[in-house]
Amino acid sequence: MFDMMSMLGKVKDVQAKLKQAKENLVNISVISESGAGVVKATINGQRKVIKLEIDPDLIKKEDREMLQDLIVAAINKGMSDIDDKIKEEMKKSTEGILPNIPGMDFGSLL
Repeated sequence: MFDMMSMLGKVKDVQAKLKQAKENLVNISVISESGAGVVKATINGQRKVIKLEIDPDLIKKEDREMLQDLIVAAINKGMSDIDDKIKEEMKKSTEGILPNIPGMDFGSLL
């Protein structure tokens, strides 16, 4: 028979673990690069760019458009990479609490 109290307890556990996992996301990061490493962006698990490095040789007036494109590419790649880490972290945080329900993605709750 379905034990509602047990299920509610599990939901509260999941909520607490999700909250803790969300707070811990500030501690994970990726470094993404473009242009063979001449532009690097560091992005944390809260999807915030926390550092941007540009090779000094790139900062020339005639290279402005290329530099802008490289920065955009580095940031967009980093955002994609951090999404993968977020999903992995959320999966670890909820492991063993709830059954593996196909289609249930706790990473998307953030």
